[in-house]
Amino acid sequence: MIAEDPRPLPFFVYGTLRPGEANHDLFLRGRTLAEEPARLSGAVLYDGPGYPYAVEEPGGTVRGELVTARPEAYEELLAALDRLEEYVPGDPRNLYERLARDAVRTAGGTVRAWVYLAAPRVAAGLRATGTRIADGDWLSRR
Repeated sequence: MIAEDPRPLPFFVYGTLRPGEANHDLFLRGRTLAEEPARLSGAVLYDGPGYPYAVEEPGGTVRGELVTARPEAYEELLAALDRLEEYVPGDPRNLYERLARDAVRTAGGTVRAWVYLAAPRVAAGLRATGTRIADGDWLSRR
């Protein structure tokens, strides 16, 4: 088991937490210092039941936002997002795994960030029968 990164990391969000989407205001309003366009390399996006899944895949790119939490809100936000994504460390029933990955800011530079990626069993099912979002941008589905 890999130890979690102890530093407060920003979050790379690519689905319902993006600005204008259903969970953005519910979870992020008032809790962030910055939200900026970014991308996640080495992953592709699949359509889910009302939300997307990012799946690691070399050569892929997922578009989203890099969200930096207010320091005083970080622990509360981390716990709230883990609940939203139904993520429990080590639980084999997880739909998502929260992992530290490099996100690339559109404005330039790379930063380590938390990202919720499809858990291994979910990723396997998506690779086999899922609907891939070709451009890697959840907002393009509209």
